[in-house]
Amino acid sequence: MHDESEQPLIVDENDDGVTSRPEVSKQDANKLIWLLTLSAGLSGLLFGYDTGVISSTLVSIHEDLGRTLTTLDLSMITSSTSLLALIASPLAGHFADSLGRRPVISVACGLFIFGALFQSAATNVWTMVLGRAVVGAAVGGASAVVPLYIAEISPADRRGQLVSVQSLFITGGQVVAYVVGWAVMGRWRWSVGAGAVPAILQAGLLVGMPESPRWLVLKGRDDEAAIVFSQLGHDDCNQIVSQVKHEVKEEQLSASGSMFNELITIPANRRALIIAAGLQALQQLSGFNSLMYFSATIFALVGFTSPIGTSLSISVSNFVFTLLAFAIIDRVGRRRILLYSIPFMILGLASCSLAFMHIDASPSDTVAPSSAVSAPKSPSPWSLVLLCSLIFYVASYACGLGCVPWQQSELFSLSVRSMGSGLATATNWTSNFIVGATFLPMMHTLGPSATFLVYVVVCLIGYAWVWRCYPETKNLELEQVKKLLEDGWGVKANELPNDLEV
Repeated sequence: MHDESEQPLIVDENDDGVTSRPEVSKQDANKLIWLLTLSAGLSGLLFGYDTGVISSTLVSIHEDLGRTLTTLDLSMITSSTSLLALIASPLAGHFADSLGRRPVISVACGLFIFGALFQSAATNVWTMVLGRAVVGAAVGGASAVVPLYIAEISPADRRGQLVSVQSLFITGGQVVAYVVGWAVMGRWRWSVGAGAVPAILQAGLLVGMPESPRWLVLKGRDDEAAIVFSQLGHDDCNQIVSQVKHEVKEEQLSASGSMFNELITIPANRRALIIAAGLQALQQLSGFNSLMYFSATIFALVGFTSPIGTSLSISVSNFVFTLLAFAIIDRVGRRRILLYSIPFMILGLASCSLAFMHIDASPSDTVAPSSAVSAPKSPSPWSLVLLCSLIFYVASYACGLGCVPWQQSELFSLSVRSMGSGLATATNWTSNFIVGATFLPMMHTLGPSATFLVYVVVCLIGYAWVWRCYPETKNLELEQVKKLLEDGWGVKANELPNDLEV
């Protein structure tokens, strides 16, 4: 922040007393935007690390929690994170409106630190579940508010890329988790406790983070919002403050009671919620996090002698192709990148199902992954086909569904943006909980091949739904997206010939 005494505010008397700052250079503004994005996006690194580290932990934990882990134990440990995340995300949306975006990110940071240390000291299954639940509360809060904060500080033409930084951090965190798990093989307490390190770094960076300027306008703090908009490089901060105020006034006039009623009864808001929640559900129900939680378990069951090392290929593929999405999302567009990538996900999942038909990999109710590691089978050629198919699926997922749903906040108008984002994120974690709690039971009851066919069906339905309901939002200001959804789904504009140009 600049010292206000050194740079007096300039008042534009023709704009309701809204204040602005002397123009900041584009270079300085760009540096600030990246710094804020990276500071907030570190929550994604923590998110990714804590979802990735459990895979190596489950094959290293042996009887350190007092007993050999059963399928039920494994499901409780993994699903407790997503259960608390789905509870925390709508609450985070509420507090992001009442207290601001920055305080919620700060609280999530503190929970990441506490949860990591608590897990490292766990002595039984229930204390491990509690530690994972604390981390889940942090993940839920951060995943709801961080994309919202980044979207509200980003220029329209780079918003997709900047919001994708969180996805990039998530995948990077998963890579780090697998590397750490492999490096400290067997010392799982070190790997879960290491999650506190980036959280402590983020805590230091959050000290100088300004509040979202759009939230400041929503709360009537126009002068402070003008200062932040100016620092972010807007040529006329008076004009953008006025635009945001105008949107708020329009929403207040059309509001029908509570914020939830406004979200449900106003057609544009309702369509935004359906799209955002639908994308988040599709992201999880397509089965990806079954690999993040259980990839080492799967590779142990099919005969790989180093399941944690083999799992690293999954997380590295996820990271590399998230980089690709980061590079092209604002050029190709959100809608088209999904329509291009989901068919390849379907192909990868179908290949996995085919490979499992030729592999004996049904897990036992009572055999934990650590048992599978202690007496491994030899991988067959079909095990290698499975590995390649999973990498192909993950690469396709990372290009599209891994990134696009986190653009959700751009769909909502300002007055309901935090609540809408919170509810959509809760949908993500509800679906994540379902996947985490059902994957191993499905593998046991249906068999691995049929389990992956279930995910094929989900992706087929999801593709049809995206084609029908998800419009393109690239290069639109946040205040313009609402107009796109006022009279329908806004998809017809995407079907014009001009949309075929990259």
